Amino acid sequence: MITRTVPDIVVGRLPRYLQALEHMYREGIKTTSSQELGEAIGISAAQIRKDLSQFGEFGKQGTGYSVAFLVEQLQSILKLTRIWDLALVGMGDLGNALARYQGFAEHGFRITAAFDNDPEKIGKEVAGLIIQDSREMKRIIPSLGIKIAMLTVPASVAQMVAEELVDAGIRAILNYAPISLNLPDDIHVENIDPIIKLQHMTYYLD
Repeated sequence: MITRTVPDIVVGRLPRYLQALEHMYREGIKTTSSQELGEAIGISAAQIRKDLSQFGEFGKQGTGYSVAFLVEQLQSILKLTRIWDLALVGMGDLGNALARYQGFAEHGFRITAAFDNDPEKIGKEVAGLIIQDSREMKRIIPSLGIKIAMLTVPASVAQMVAEELVDAGIRAILNYAPISLNLPDDIHVENIDPIIKLQHMTYYLD
């Protein structure tokens, strides 16, 4: 189980390990080593062993890791043994694309509610979801037990909408708005800003 003493940077690497191990599993690979896993994702074997040791002992000296067992353990640590319902807020081009993306369901996530404040969008169907009025979030989100939201609204309203989501019971936000959110410490926010990533990469180009 994850404890409060595990650094967030370590938790952040676990999904990368899981992704690589799931690929190995699909390829029929039964065992792997920290060296092989590290080569697959560009992280040192020593770092992988150190990270995994935060949660217990998963391999044996000289025999490596059982891929299937380690997949199961990481899924348990990351609480991926259940389906997580998501709220999608902001049904513009990006919101529509996310609603149609099949990869969420393949990894234990399910968009169960979509919201927007545009009267022309409210009531329309996208990928089996009926877009609902964002003013109803505080009523609908708790009734569905949703704890995670994806935010795809303009930067100018992102902070306000994020605060409304927190008031509605959301505890984690995947933020696609190009702005940092100022929320309570117990609300986990992950920022997805392609512009920042592009600007990072251009540094290395001629």
